[in-house]
Amino acid sequence: MRNAAVRSLFMVWALVGASSLLVAQEPQTREAVIEQQQAAKVPTLKPYQPNAGEAWAQRAEDILTSGGTTFHPFFESAYSGGGFTLGAGYMRHISPFNFIDIRGSYTVLGYKRIETEFVAPRLFERRGHLSVIGGWREATDVNFYGIGIQTSKEDRTSFQFQQPYLAGLLTFWPTRKLLMLRGGAEYSQWKQGPGEGDDPSVESVFPPGALPGLGATINYLHTQGTVAFDSRTSPGYSRRGTYAGVTLHDFADTDDEFGFERVDYEAIQHIPILRETWTISLRALASTTHQRSGEAIPFFMLPSLGGGSNLRGYSSWRFRDRNSLLMQGEWRIMVNRYLDTAFFYDTGTVAPEPSDLDLGDLKHDYGFGIRFHGPFATPLRIEVAKSPEGLHFVFSSSAVF
Repeated sequence: MRNAAVRSLFMVWALVGASSLLVAQEPQTREAVIEQQQAAKVPTLKPYQPNAGEAWAQRAEDILTSGGTTFHPFFESAYSGGGFTLGAGYMRHISPFNFIDIRGSYTVLGYKRIETEFVAPRLFERRGHLSVIGGWREATDVNFYGIGIQTSKEDRTSFQFQQPYLAGLLTFWPTRKLLMLRGGAEYSQWKQGPGEGDDPSVESVFPPGALPGLGATINYLHTQGTVAFDSRTSPGYSRRGTYAGVTLHDFADTDDEFGFERVDYEAIQHIPILRETWTISLRALASTTHQRSGEAIPFFMLPSLGGGSNLRGYSSWRFRDRNSLLMQGEWRIMVNRYLDTAFFYDTGTVAPEPSDLDLGDLKHDYGFGIRFHGPFATPLRIEVAKSPEGLHFVFSSSAVF
């Protein structure tokens, strides 16, 4: 009996203690109630899972911009003006950072390109980037309208060329940012011939001797050097920063007939607005040439304007002369992580002498475009541009600037 009584008292004491504990844990304030409710939700929280559209977009960015896949698309034409381009490449890493990329492309006009590139992106403690590339390309229907800014679009002729090449380019950042030095060398052969399109071929309109380099095969040793200030995020895609640089090119003809020098002066400014939701982007580019004594500049090597990267409202290679001036402005609007839109305006001119590059005879265009991009590259740019010579559509696999 005594043991039964003890057990009964113990059970009563336990029930009373549990009830007291429950009463003590009951929240007494509104803040305590909210904390208790949030604590109850914690065990049910799960990591965010992207939806199908976001997963597809991320996969596309990896393939097009990061090089994170062995096989990849390649949309770079052999030469501007070749039309819609299709191509593919195979990339293989030979070390944690260095890789080899074998690729080729073909356009609707029959332009062909095949090349192999070795890239070492992290030399000299991440201060240097080396590219060594060798390949062959053919352009079968390149536009030529004559020389000068006053040429007519009705004077269009065409030519073709074939070019094997081997080149190396080293970019070096002495202080890791801002100051950029670049140097390179290329050995190539330009073999110019009759055009294969519907337009008259160049040699059928221009008599022998009228154009330097007509029908020639020229072996060039091309060396170049650049000094620049660059605060952009990346040359392939940026919403802020400045670029100001000078590049010297030397084209030495092994036969001492067509040697010349060219100097490019370029300035780019990206001005972010509303936390980079809008960006005003401006660019100016001037190119001047100097022929060597007793030598001439081939007509197909003259600075030019027209096409998807400069005067977008005109046909590729629309204007050619020994010197050129280009100015561009864009209002870029960020739609989301992968898409920008832009309203743009281009203007420029060509002239036989640098002193003739004035603002009195500028050609111009305007238009609208969309750009699909990643953090550092623009793999697809689609634009429509209007000029006095009509509408032109642009499909490109790189940023305009």
